[in-house]
Amino acid sequence: MTGKAAGHIDHAAVNPDALEHAPGREREQLEGWIPTLASEEEIRQALEKAFDYRGDVTLTRRNGTRIEGYLFDRRSGATLADSFARIYPKNSSDKLSIAYSDIAALAFTGRDTAAGKSWEAWIKKYAEKKAAGEKGIALHPEPLE
Repeated sequence: MTGKAAGHIDHAAVNPDALEHAPGREREQLEGWIPTLASEEEIRQALEKAFDYRGDVTLTRRNGTRIEGYLFDRRSGATLADSFARIYPKNSSDKLSIAYSDIAALAFTGRDTAAGKSWEAWIKKYAEKKAAGEKGIALHPEPLE
């Protein structure tokens, strides 16, 4: 039998630059945003964005107390009273669970640690170093601070 087995890919002949490129999801610029929480749908959408955000948020409860921290989980229920945001407060090791119905305001107050850390930016730096003739180069993540 001659030739290659069905489904075999000759990796030496594959040109990675010619492969289809699927860009990552566009990130919204949320840092500093204070959404309007007028309707149930606006509250749910804002808290979904807060969950995806990679920085601290500030939640203001209906009683006026504020909690700044990282929103690490959310549980969506049938009603706002049955839905909960889970947050690590900035200056505490506690995990708090706050009902959506208890949230009067939300602000994206912390720096978005994922901003500008795209794969494309990483590859661009690598290509620039390679084109400059650098040897022993490798991709290393940028420090978060």
